[in-house]
Amino acid sequence: MMEDNFNYPKICADLISDLKEREKEVISRRFALNGLKKETLESIGQDFGVSRERVRQIQKVAMEKIKPKLSQYQKVFQSFLEYFKKFGNLRKEETALFELGGENWKDEVYFLLSLQKPFQRLGENNDFYSFWLIDKDSLKPAKETINFLFQKLQKLGKPLTKKELSSFLPLEETVWDKRFISSILEISKKIQKNPEGLYGLKDWPEINPRGIKDKAYLVFKKIGKPLHFTDIAKLIEGSHLQTVHNELIKDSRFVLVGRGIYALSEWGYTPGEVKEVIFKILNESQKPLKKEEILEKVLSQRLVKENTILLNLSNKKYFSRDSQGRYRPKSEVI
Repeated sequence: MMEDNFNYPKICADLISDLKEREKEVISRRFALNGLKKETLESIGQDFGVSRERVRQIQKVAMEKIKPKLSQYQKVFQSFLEYFKKFGNLRKEETALFELGGENWKDEVYFLLSLQKPFQRLGENNDFYSFWLIDKDSLKPAKETINFLFQKLQKLGKPLTKKELSSFLPLEETVWDKRFISSILEISKKIQKNPEGLYGLKDWPEINPRGIKDKAYLVFKKIGKPLHFTDIAKLIEGSHLQTVHNELIKDSRFVLVGRGIYALSEWGYTPGEVKEVIFKILNESQKPLKKEEILEKVLSQRLVKENTILLNLSNKKYFSRDSQGRYRPKSEVI
């Protein structure tokens, strides 16, 4: 919040006080002044019985009439200027309006910013949220920085703190001011922040979890070990036991490693029954293995009893044992 205690409603009321009634009404309805809701040109035009273009002309004339009175309030605009400079010349609209005008006077601040250069607004698009800036030269480095950090995150494949992200940027560049980094990360849609304060790509489950399966994935990442599906359900607020289990079964990110116990495939766990795990281990070893070696390797993949492994290993349809007690897979593919 700004320290300067400006009476924004009074300032705005004074600025439009000399306008014709229709001009005053257009400005008030377009910028949500005097307690009114913000309206479109078309909505106002229908009310007046004129085209939206005619309403635009009325608004333009009214804004020009207001400009001579702006000199009375240069202290206000100077405080706005200093605010944007403090954040590297740009700021996300939602943040700027709240920090400048609080919860009550955001519309009045929007109106005032719209009246005078160098304040410029860039509307929301696929890559950015709406934001304001005071220097168009700040736009290019902002875009370049976001693209650079996007590529870094894409390569690393994991969320980072703001400090970790900033460490990738050249220290000698004055443009990489910490406040500037905060501002550009805030306006970016490509790179977003999760509730834990970590930054990542917008489609990552760690950043924007979609549904139960992503929330389950985040639980595994946080706990860092295999879990029973009932424990996962307890850790996902508002989830149903069967829904959680169904999502774990359907999603290849999760591997059943014991009775009702799941782990992440990215931890090195592979899907399949115990005999399939044994078959894979023996195939990859490219040499016969002793019982103890097989037990160790399978137990690193499955949370089962040794007897379960030995029972599967004794299946002569899939495995053969030589005179030295070593096992190899038979030619059948499981």
